[in-house]
Amino acid sequence: MKTIDGKQIKLQIRDTAGQEPFRSIHPSYYRGAAGALLVYDIIRRDTFNHLTTWLEYARQHSNSNMVIRLIGNKSDLEFRSEVKKEGEAFAREHGLIFMETSAKTGSNVEEAFINTAKEIYEKIQEGVFDINNEANGIKIGPQPAATNATHAGSQGGQQAGGGCC
Repeated sequence: MKTIDGKQIKLQIRDTAGQEPFRSIHPSYYRGAAGALLVYDIIRRDTFNHLTTWLEYARQHSNSNMVIRLIGNKSDLEFRSEVKKEGEAFAREHGLIFMETSAKTGSNVEEAFINTAKEIYEKIQEGVFDINNEANGIKIGPQPAATNATHAGSQGGQQAGGGCC
């Protein structure tokens, strides 16, 4: 768990590695997602060439406000890159946020997730995502227990703001 703006944020991550056998279950993944990371391997052009298909599929099956980040992985092998600046251009063309990472060295990996979570959080703050509708891929977890002063005057064990526990 990470803290953003003083709030604990927990991400649920599903990785299909772009494999076709998982394609039939993707609609349910996207329907309940607030964000997605589309990752390609910078030293394998074929993974980059499939991005258009995966992006269209994600957009077709998701909320139109879903945060999508494009990730070029294996930045530690940049000298072998088959996909030079094309990732940045693709991201610009499709309105995505772009960054390169290295799963091997850990470079920018955590940042990719944290920055995606921050962008989702900003959309929540702006009212773009309805936090009461879990179909947006956002679920509010247990809230911290209130202080005894908050319970003053409450009845039946319920807090002043409603709810129980």
